[in-house]
Amino acid sequence: MNETEIGKTFLKQAQDMEPRIVSFLRDMIAIPAESCKEKERCERVKQEYESLGFDEVFFDGLGSVVARIGNGPFKIMMDGHIDCVGVGDPSSWSYDPFKGKHENGKVFGRGSVDELPAIASMAYGAKILKESRSPAFPGNVSLYLVASVLEEDCDGYPLWHLIEREKIKPDVVILGEPTDMNIYRGHRGRMEMTVTTRGVSAHGAHSERGVNAVYKMAPIIQDIEALNERLPTDAFLGKGSVTVSTIDCKSPSLCSVPDQARIFLDRRLTAGETKEKALREIRELPHIGDAEVELLTYDALAWTGATAKQEKYFPTWVLPEGHPLVQGTACAVQAIMNRKPKISRWAFSTNGVATMGRLAIPTVGFAPGLEELSHSTGEWVKCEDLVKAAAVYALMPLILSK
Repeated sequence: MNETEIGKTFLKQAQDMEPRIVSFLRDMIAIPAESCKEKERCERVKQEYESLGFDEVFFDGLGSVVARIGNGPFKIMMDGHIDCVGVGDPSSWSYDPFKGKHENGKVFGRGSVDELPAIASMAYGAKILKESRSPAFPGNVSLYLVASVLEEDCDGYPLWHLIEREKIKPDVVILGEPTDMNIYRGHRGRMEMTVTTRGVSAHGAHSERGVNAVYKMAPIIQDIEALNERLPTDAFLGKGSVTVSTIDCKSPSLCSVPDQARIFLDRRLTAGETKEKALREIRELPHIGDAEVELLTYDALAWTGATAKQEKYFPTWVLPEGHPLVQGTACAVQAIMNRKPKISRWAFSTNGVATMGRLAIPTVGFAPGLEELSHSTGEWVKCEDLVKAAAVYALMPLILSK
């Protein structure tokens, strides 16, 4: 059979599995799992992987769930992060964010886009491939499924840990961040920085005796706004950006002059921008004076108790459109969906900052869901796309193994 014929077979098998795929997704949604608190959801995923009969299933040191199918030299890694952001004010939701509402051919709830659908569809795609009679699982492939922890807190770190610390190094990586069933091949990088100004405290009734740290910060904020306007643009990735995301200050009381102010910066890096360039631009602002500029460090404990620590710099990455991984995944999508997928990029950041950005492992993304629904109170995914994605994931290793 050719790829289109195999794809039709896989799609029919995935359609038969739709109730199980949907049920698995709803079960995951029903278990809250913010970063560092994913244990119960991880255990549920591990249970599903084991029930599907994969060759090996285990937790890595951080608590990510890993399954292996096959034992060939060509290693394919499919990753979907298992942690989700919080729900904010529950009253802002029109439905229970942890119920996994199933209605009108859609599943709703926190994580129903970002990115539990990929975990569900990847799992059943792997089952289809493993159990297919014609062809059998390709003998030259090892397929690793990863339900990774900590991504929302520190994107890239879970896969960097699995590859560098636990020595499971794939030849290619497919990410499950939402792409609306298209192929994404990169995105801007990012950094998290702070700027701190210091002053001299005084009683508010004698404010002239103090130095107000907030006032020292005010012109710096204006400088940052102006800097954002002149940052470079790339035709594919878009514009670099910097924005003040949070501001706070320290003062002895509400009747005192604050002696410290601090702003947090979200910096997005387009093509050609580096960590050093971004830090230098802030340190050379016209009104920076004696303010302190710092690149932040992520330092947390995974649910297993393991330490996760790295600087909050997440590199820009792009895989060329002509790369065999891009074209191979596009071929799989076309065989299942009978259309050429759009080849584009994400606006936000993903675990690709480690696999491609730090480690130069070819990486692409494919998954159900609209990126713009991520982290919103209106997350939903089409059940039809869950099914089609499972068939695409089943077909990918057959095509890529060539």
